[in-house]
Amino acid sequence: MANRKPDEPPKGAPAWQSTFADLMNLLLCFFVLLFSMSSINEEKYELIVASFSKSTFSIFEAGSSAIGDGVLVSNGVSQLNELSDYINSMGLNSDGEEYEVQAEETTTADSETQTDMMEEMTQSGLEESEELAERIQEALEENEMQNEVDIDFTSQYVQLTLKGSILFDSGSVELKDECLPVLDLIGVILDKYARSTIEIEGHTDNVPMHGAKYSNNDELSAGRALSVFNYLISTTSLDPATVKHAGRGEYVPVADNSTAEGRSKNRRVEIKIYNSLNNY
Repeated sequence: MANRKPDEPPKGAPAWQSTFADLMNLLLCFFVLLFSMSSINEEKYELIVASFSKSTFSIFEAGSSAIGDGVLVSNGVSQLNELSDYINSMGLNSDGEEYEVQAEETTTADSETQTDMMEEMTQSGLEESEELAERIQEALEENEMQNEVDIDFTSQYVQLTLKGSILFDSGSVELKDECLPVLDLIGVILDKYARSTIEIEGHTDNVPMHGAKYSNNDELSAGRALSVFNYLISTTSLDPATVKHAGRGEYVPVADNSTAEGRSKNRRVEIKIYNSLNNY
């Protein structure tokens, strides 16, 4: 029998090695593709780095913040002390000045946001008050009482002003009969439109009280506000808990007290209807 030749080893790399190399190439291409499709927000990345530098659980010496450009991977953990160069390249010095600047910028941004929100609320309140003022004006005109009540509005409320001469005799807190139709209409308006706090304020001129029931203008203005309050509560379905009344005396004039016309304007009762954005 002829002698068999021993099997010769296959030439080239083993088959498994080729398969493994192909798999590594595919994985490399896959991760390169992922990297090319990704984007890094440098600003957010810097904030994260800065936050880690201030964290109590930082694993880096002296608060070092991050692994820069593969330093730890390529050169080993012994390169931790060289991270200061990377930190400085991020604009963060050992005193944390850049971190403070970023905090100030964040505070400024928050302040601007709050300002924008306040402006939006003010504008919304102004629009709501203007709409309510127009409805009240229409109601007064329909009843031909537009000359008896002055209307004004702000971003917080609509204000109805009634002349004191229409409501009361001099030095008195008793409502005059001729003013009752005006108060009845105002009661209907409040019942229909008021959904928030109502304030009733009495005001006087600066002429001192002499020989009257009330010793000073503070008491007189408070008594007049209370009279209007009592009448509206008794003739409407308003909740007394939502209606305030106060006497402001002579301290909030709207005209010059040195003239008879000015003093007449200062003797008044104001009713403020707060809008839904300024409910108390």
